[in-house]
Amino acid sequence: MLENPLMEGLSTIRQPSPFSLFIFGASGDLTARKLIPALYALFRGGHIRTFNIVGFARRPWDDEGFRSRVRDMLERSSDRSPSPQLLGEFLSRVFYVSGSFEAPEGYRQMARRFGDDPGKLYYLATPPGEYETIIRALGEAGLSEAPDRNADAPSGPQEDRAPDRDGRFSRIIVEKPFGNSRDTARRLNDCLSGAFRERQIYRIDHYLGKETVQNVMVLRFGNGVFEPFWNSRYVDHIQITMAETLGVEGRGGYYEKAGALRDIVQNHLLQLVCLVAMEPPNDLDPDSIRTEKVKVLKSIKPLSPRQVAADTVRGQYGTGIIEGQEVPAYRREEGVDPASGTETFVALRLSLDSWRWAGVPFFLRTGKRLSRRTTEIAVKFRLPPHLLFPAMEPGPALANTLVLRIQPDEGISLNFNAKIPGFSLDMRPVNMDFSYGSSFGDDPAEAYERLLLDALLGDATLYTRADEAEAAWAFADSVLAGWREMKTPPEPYAAGSNGPDRARALIGEGRRWRKL
Repeated sequence: MLENPLMEGLSTIRQPSPFSLFIFGASGDLTARKLIPALYALFRGGHIRTFNIVGFARRPWDDEGFRSRVRDMLERSSDRSPSPQLLGEFLSRVFYVSGSFEAPEGYRQMARRFGDDPGKLYYLATPPGEYETIIRALGEAGLSEAPDRNADAPSGPQEDRAPDRDGRFSRIIVEKPFGNSRDTARRLNDCLSGAFRERQIYRIDHYLGKETVQNVMVLRFGNGVFEPFWNSRYVDHIQITMAETLGVEGRGGYYEKAGALRDIVQNHLLQLVCLVAMEPPNDLDPDSIRTEKVKVLKSIKPLSPRQVAADTVRGQYGTGIIEGQEVPAYRREEGVDPASGTETFVALRLSLDSWRWAGVPFFLRTGKRLSRRTTEIAVKFRLPPHLLFPAMEPGPALANTLVLRIQPDEGISLNFNAKIPGFSLDMRPVNMDFSYGSSFGDDPAEAYERLLLDALLGDATLYTRADEAEAAWAFADSVLAGWREMKTPPEPYAAGSNGPDRARALIGEGRRWRKL
């Protein structure tokens, strides 16, 4: 096996033990856009050294045919051409298995060629309808067991928390969406637990791999200045926004079944709520962190149908202008029902039943075809108890704000009031700003790079636990049930706008959404 020459002298880089990574759905878009480029970046950076990448799909390719396609994937995914030497070494570790997900022969071929490899990671990059078929087939073929598993190995919770021995492991990554309700998520969890133990299961949410998302915990618990006022005494409310200028981009068929609540709120936005609202964990053990996140999800008050009507707004984009170009309405997108009632925008108000956050509303919004692409967390603080200066008039502009920018300009800023130079006490808001690019001299790694490496190293901190997934669905189900009872269609909004007009009223008097 060839080795990466860049590895010399890089012994401090975390490296997994030798492994084979099996990509189910190797001919798909996720593999081409995210997985292969992320794996090549890890190889180029010296993070993985001894490995095989095995594509599994129905296409009748062989190893060389898949290598040719991987070469094309890498050339399309980067502005610069891959190094010929490194690309050749990378491709020498790429293999392919042709087979149906339902038929056992493909799995037998995997077992014959790679079954003795010490580390095995399975990535389900297929449509969700294939998950259970693949999981059961892996279990029936004996591929879900680590090669050193024996009858004397401990079982039960202790085994689930035990480390892998001698670098031998068998793990599985399951892509989102993880079910489309609490019941389907529970059924998928039951299927997984029939073949794998919980410590082998990695439910991925790529948002948790973003550098600024990870920095929420460091900001809160690695600094003495922030955590003392991170509570209802000082915080007025919290806004979490994920806005996109894109439409459904050819995914109309999927989006018709999902909608913005299932696609974004249930996973990405609720994960951000957890990181903002969680209590300090006892340590950095993955289960310690995930236990605190589950507590947050269980503290979110489920909404009654009446509360759904008052505390949620859903919308659907119509025609409009994005970056100077007219774009079609959602109902005219490919694969979308011309009379569709699917939401492309959601705004909602959450309340947490907890000591720290009692009385502090969390406002969440997400939408497609909005005026600007941005994802951010904004912590809005209370006004001073006494407005001492003549120019201090109560209002949203006066409130201090801590903003964590997740994309596109990753960083953190703190807005506060300062005196304008002159003979009066006039003042205006100013910013203290931190940017990842200018502070560290490099762009953050892609989320899939971090998440793939963590799974190979056995670190599940940034992955979702079974009870976490089900708790998030419990809240989402209450909203969906309320919408079904209301039977009112989504409110229209123009593409390129900030969403439906009623979203402005949701946030309440004396507050306003941050400008997109």
